[in-house]
Amino acid sequence: MGATRRRPLKTVTGVSGSAEVYGAAVDPGQSTAASAIEIAKLAEANGFDALFAADLLSFGAQGAIGAQEPLIFLSALSAVTTHVGLIATVTTTFHHPYNLARLFGTLDHVSNGRAAWNAVTSSLGEENYGDQDLPSPEERYERATESLEVVNALFDSWRPGALTPDGHGGAILDADLVRPIDYEGKHFTVRGPLNIPPLPQRRPVQFQAGQSEAGIELGARFAEVVFTSLPTLDDAITYTKKIRARAAELGRADGLPLIMSSFHATYGASEAEVRQLVRERAEATDFDAGRIALADMLGGGIDLSELPLDQPIPEQALPELRSIHRRRGRAEIFSGFARSGKTLRELIIAAKDTGHWAAAGTPEQLADAIAERYDAGVLDVLSVGGLAEPRTRDFLLNGLLPELRRRNIIGTDYLGATFRDNLELPPLPTI
Repeated sequence: MGATRRRPLKTVTGVSGSAEVYGAAVDPGQSTAASAIEIAKLAEANGFDALFAADLLSFGAQGAIGAQEPLIFLSALSAVTTHVGLIATVTTTFHHPYNLARLFGTLDHVSNGRAAWNAVTSSLGEENYGDQDLPSPEERYERATESLEVVNALFDSWRPGALTPDGHGGAILDADLVRPIDYEGKHFTVRGPLNIPPLPQRRPVQFQAGQSEAGIELGARFAEVVFTSLPTLDDAITYTKKIRARAAELGRADGLPLIMSSFHATYGASEAEVRQLVRERAEATDFDAGRIALADMLGGGIDLSELPLDQPIPEQALPELRSIHRRRGRAEIFSGFARSGKTLRELIIAAKDTGHWAAAGTPEQLADAIAERYDAGVLDVLSVGGLAEPRTRDFLLNGLLPELRRRNIIGTDYLGATFRDNLELPPLPTI
């Protein structure tokens, strides 16, 4: 009897947040999607499984992230690609679920089954949606739970057989199989049904980002893929065991949710070049700006301006996690770094990677690091950047990815017609 085939590692790259959008915005002959279109075509030609569009809701919060609305941006990219998945980051805190179902349903249709939703609860932007303070993480996740319940019910409001081909290029509608959802919750009352026809994937692939306790509960309940910040292998093992154990308790399929990690890589042709690049990156650090960035990673409300660079942050200066309303999961990561004895200087340098998995090495060494997590069962989807930068693009496309293929860690072709097919996800629950 042959060995069971293992799901290959899936690959994702980002297509939003580039400052090039500003140059394109003042060039009447250029679309603001121009550079992303080239990245999208290049990613698909090299077998990437998906494109990822991040989002933030305040000007200047993190470079140009948020300078283009993800769903419209990815709709443009769907027209120049055929196979690659399209992951849009959209908050549940400032959107109504009926609108979300219509938007993602339309993206799934126009892309022929390649839509995915990275659901977030937002740690900023509340000033642009009213005069209320940002709700607590618990309140945001309570609303997110209802949003996902509503959206899934709306997608399933068209029962099997509701819309069938008529054999002449048209369709036969059985309106009796399009049913209200009659949802009543604390935050939303939605009658339904959805007025978007049944989707190619039935539901877009559900991604979710958020690592607080409430975030883990939401991911365990709904996510098919969780987007994580797991800087060490031990972190990845602990998190994966925790969220999958909870998912199993909730009756989810084995292996759900898949684990997606962003890999912040420094590439070098030799170990000597790698050491030089790491040293140069550290020496280029603006420590005054870095103190502010680290304070943000620790949840804000902490003053690091007078602390010595080469000593650890005093325990009494670190925040109490339950008091943090913004990026609580990220604050937990950096509080852990601080309590491990890292100096303020080391923490500021680490904050450049915002708590994500970072490594430096030759393509072979970086492949070793990826293989370690893949073999440990704590890495299913790998997010890598750099396709817009010539040097990194060369290392990625002609170094790292071929090495991963040589080791049979990533695949060589798309497997099906939809993103759900290509991720090799288990079937959705029967309706």
